[in-house]
Amino acid sequence: MRPVHIALAVLVTALWGVNFVVIEVGLDHFPPLLFCALRFLVAALPAVFLVGPPRVAWRWILGVGLALGVAKFGLLFIGMHEGMPAGLSSLVLQIQAVFTALFAAVVLGERPGRRRLLGMAVALAGIAVAAVDEGTSGPLIGFVLVVAAAAFWGVSNVLTRKAAPPDALNFMVWVSLVPVLPLLGLSLMFEGARPDLHALSRLDWAGVGAIVYVAWVTTVFGFGVWGFLLRTYDASTVAPFSLLVPVFGMSSAALVLGEGISAPRWLAAALLVGGVALTSLPRLRLRRGPRRRAEVPGVGARPDAPGSDRRPDVPEVDPRADAPGPDRGPEPLLPEPGGPELGGPELGGPEPGGPESGGPEPGGPESGSAGAPAWSGRVGQQT
Repeated sequence: MRPVHIALAVLVTALWGVNFVVIEVGLDHFPPLLFCALRFLVAALPAVFLVGPPRVAWRWILGVGLALGVAKFGLLFIGMHEGMPAGLSSLVLQIQAVFTALFAAVVLGERPGRRRLLGMAVALAGIAVAAVDEGTSGPLIGFVLVVAAAAFWGVSNVLTRKAAPPDALNFMVWVSLVPVLPLLGLSLMFEGARPDLHALSRLDWAGVGAIVYVAWVTTVFGFGVWGFLLRTYDASTVAPFSLLVPVFGMSSAALVLGEGISAPRWLAAALLVGGVALTSLPRLRLRRGPRRRAEVPGVGARPDAPGSDRRPDVPEVDPRADAPGPDRGPEPLLPEPGGPELGGPELGGPEPGGPESGGPEPGGPESGSAGAPAWSGRVGQQT
């Protein structure tokens, strides 16, 4: 990647990591479902009038909008409102790569290989360590809600892969329009009209800034740049940068919000990031150079090349050796066509596709992808 594009990738992951701190600020000003609805409303308007019509079928926009906007972000905001720390939320959400691989295996028939299965096991071990640490130091309900949010993120990743949008920004803007009304309805139903109106009447610059950041900075700008990078480079080149999101999320939460990082949380972070890396990133393969053919003088040379008039050395044969004579026995009979000498394994050569014929060996490289991060075959989107 060019240095300027590496800088852009790191910038986007840093913005996505700091986003969890901004969500904490926004939750101090709004009920969680109302805050989530305002986020998508500002992200969709007025951008929906500028990006052009949707380029995929409406069923995919509605499906991803409900799974990603209503379920994933709704559960995330409620979980953080219930006490889930911002830094730990940025880390636990990365388990979406495991859910994506599992759902892709069921829905898309993508069979995970041994390396991906090992990565899932390592990431789940990290989740278990984080759950024990959070259960002893904070409310476990918030942790469970964030894990459920990661599961719905995996659902949205599989739907996005099926949709295969040609323009990530266009797709994300139209997807952002879907959750607005459902989230507003859920907010009125569960949070009440009075708290919503009270939050809107006390709107200040901090609340406005939180909405603008999560809507325009992380959604419109972040996904716009990420989509540009994915159109410019292979997903395997861009996806590893998404592993920096929990690094920026946990460090910014520690610096701004004063969240402590215990030893079990460090262990959980190492297991989660390592497991997600094994699950999401492609396996490195060493490319072998082309096989060199034996050089025969004069064969395949240009007519005007030096030495092209040289003929290969052939040993001289006495013509009298083939002449019939009294001391020569009878000539051997030719083998019958289709007999064992011509059709058997001794002269038949290796079977087609076998390892000696250059065909693909059984049990090739693992198939399929899951991250985002991941998204549309990548390590999925971030918040």
